[in-house]
Amino acid sequence: MPSTPSQERLHAMDHLRALAMLAGVLFHAALAHSPLMHGFWPTADRQHSAWVDGAAWGLHLVRMPLFFLIAGFFAAWTLQRRNPGGLVWQRLRRIALPFVVALPLVLWAMTASTTWAATQVEHPSPLLLMVAAFIQMPDPPRAPPTTAHLWFLYYLLLFTVLHWVVRALDLGRVGGWLARRSPLWILAGVPALLLIPLASVSAPHPAPESLLPQFWAIALYGAFFAVGTLLHGQPDWLQRTRRHVPWLAVAVAALYALFLWRLAAEPPGPAHPTASWPMAALQACLITWLTVLCLMAGRRLLDRPNPVIGYLSRAAYWTYLVHLPVLFALQYRLMDRDLVWPLKLALSTTLTLAVCLLSYQLLVRHTPLRRFVG
Repeated sequence: MPSTPSQERLHAMDHLRALAMLAGVLFHAALAHSPLMHGFWPTADRQHSAWVDGAAWGLHLVRMPLFFLIAGFFAAWTLQRRNPGGLVWQRLRRIALPFVVALPLVLWAMTASTTWAATQVEHPSPLLLMVAAFIQMPDPPRAPPTTAHLWFLYYLLLFTVLHWVVRALDLGRVGGWLARRSPLWILAGVPALLLIPLASVSAPHPAPESLLPQFWAIALYGAFFAVGTLLHGQPDWLQRTRRHVPWLAVAVAALYALFLWRLAAEPPGPAHPTASWPMAALQACLITWLTVLCLMAGRRLLDRPNPVIGYLSRAAYWTYLVHLPVLFALQYRLMDRDLVWPLKLALSTTLTLAVCLLSYQLLVRHTPLRRFVG
């Protein structure tokens, strides 16, 4: 995976980043049909299936760690191509400004559709019933401030600052030393680092949507951001890891089956506010090894120009910003329809992507907005 400043496009990393963000659309759509999330998700539907949980939580475990690893790689790559001031300016333009502008609009849109659904849907989810009860109160409690699904921008800004501090103080020597050693140091060391953070929250780990930075989220996603910066400096690391792929794949398959079994016995909720140590260890290993396997697959299959994935890559940022309000509005309309869950899931996912891509084509691709969210 070359990291020379002259290269214009790193196709494997660029395409993986897009697919990781677009996987969020499918994951959020699938939560409406997840038995595990039925009591927690606003659009939880009457039609649900354990098969959804079997597939959705694999996406959940890998998509954001993979995204933050690639974000760390590109942060180091951008810093190599530009000076630190150029990196800061790019982060302000591409992350801070979209976050400040999009967050109130996203929250307003989701609040409006949820308020409508709480009073109009005939088969509401448990969370919608709670919202309806709040609406009827003479003085309803105010919801705590949240970053919604844009929390990833919030943490990207934080990690950019931490990245600059580490480089300024030359604190990356230990990481560079580890990256030059056997890949087993990282393959075993990262899960060990993640054990305490993942044991401090419920399983599966939630989204860190609070405006107050969460220790576990900084440790989890910061670790992968740091690994991404190390991969930029050690481009042969993935090549040296290839011989470990067979046992990683076997281990991931076995551990994921065990994870799903433990999830049925240890569902999130008041009875299990934090994950047990075995569950935290399962998540730590699965997150790390799934992410590495995705990198290996991306390097093998995606490291070439592809017009379709290239277009999705350019539209992925905009799609992720706007997809949840669109998805909520569609799924609220589908909640009263007597359709089987695969059809509802296919409709909500396809229509959400269609609306997002059409709005990207009309509002972003050929306008000045592409410099910010294109």
